[in-house]
Formats: sequence, C-alpha cells, structure tokens
Amino acid sequence: MASKISDYKLLSFDCYGTLIDWETGIYALIQPLIQRTKSSWTRDQAITAYNTEEHKLEQEQPGMLYSQIVAGSIARVASQLGTELSETEKEAAGESVGKWAPFPDTVAALERLSKFYKLVILSNVDLSSFSHTKKLLEHGFTFDRILTAQEIGSYKPDVRNFEYMLGVAKELGVEREQVLVTACSLFHDHIPANKLGLASAWIDRKDGVGNATGAQWNFRFPTMGAMADALENELEEAKKAAS
Repeated sequence: MASKISDYKLLSFDCYGTLIDWETGIYALIQPLIQRTKSSWTRDQAITAYNTEEHKLEQEQPGMLYSQIVAGSIARVASQLGTELSETEKEAAGESVGKWAPFPDTVAALERLSKFYKLVILSNVDLSSFSHTKKLLEHGFTFDRILTAQEIGSYKPDVRNFEYMLGVAKELGVEREQVLVTACSLFHDHIPANKLGLASAWIDRKDGVGNATGAQWNFRFPTMGAMADALENELEEAKKAAS
C-alpha cells in the first residue's frame, strides 16, 4: 500500500461531517426542541441521540431520501424529548440539508487538491439536497463524480456503497489501490474501507461526536486544509529531489 498521499490518484470524499459542518446543521434543528422542553441535554448528547436515530432509520428504510431521513430522525429525537414536530418543522428539517455550511478550510482545500487528484463524492445524501451543497463547494473546480445513497440504494457504512465507488473509479481509469477514502467518520467510512482493504485518510475534526473505535487509517489530518498542505509539501520535496 502506498506510503505517501501523492501516490494516490483519486480521493473518495464523505461530504457531511468532512466537507460540510453537519453537526452544526443538525444541532440547529435540535436546539429549539431542547429549549421548548427545557431539557438539560448538551450538544454532544443531542448529536449522539440523533446519530442513533438516523442510523436506525437508514437501516430500516435504505431507499428513503436523505432529506426524509433527517426529518424522520429529528421527529424521533423530538419524541425522546417529549414533544412533536409540526409538519412545517418536518419540512424545514428536510430542506435544511442543502443549506448546511462548509467548514472554513473546505472550499480552498478542494480546489488545491483537484489539481492533482480526481475527486469523487460518496455521500449519504439525496440528489436534490446535494444539488444545493454542490453550489457551496464547487469553486474553481468540479467533482469528477457525485455518488449518492439515492443512486446506490443503500447508506454507508454498507460496503456496497464503497464497492459501487470502486466501479466508478475503474471507469475513471483508477485502480482500487490508487483510491484514498477521505472522511471524518470512522463508523461510516473508515471501518467499511478497512473491510475492503482500502487506504484511508482520517480528517480528524476534534469536535466530531459519535466516532467508532477499532478503525484504522493510513493518514490523519486535522482539516482538509492540512491535507492539501501535506500534498503540496510532498510534491515540492519530490521536485527538489529531482532537480
């Protein structure tokens, strides 16, 4: 397996949580419910409760659109808090997905990385929601492919999503050993990557909640910006060595 990030040719990105500040978006939906019910839940408790409900719903309804998954999961969290969502609140929850903001380092890092790698999105999302997210991310580059749970028919951490991505990588002229899974979530991305023997880079955003234990990775960076820095440093060192 390659020992440098510049040895890879394609980055397979998780989107929400890695490129997009998913937790802030989700907590913005739960916080009014906490206030309404005068709950003592912390942000971490709220996100953990949401993660549990979302994973359950994705397993129960793998064909459900992600916008509906979000609305349904928030409704279940509301029930835990002893309240209910109105139809207007459910609709707003689903529509919020495409409005969640990128992390501050994301957009510039993607543009830098796109000069060297093919960039593929592999995300638990629906096409409509991502059409809005795409406009927030694509500045100075375009993704080579966008793969959604809606297209694939299952949600990560199902290994079928990664097998589907590998098929697309092959179409792009990239072999599996040249693919680097790039993600924050150990549970959704690194563990299935481990099962398939794929290399991975952990974007270790320290405020992330709910990561699994037991996952392994080949590279670790605190931000996407740090990953882009590492790539450019490797390329500069290689250039110096060759001169």
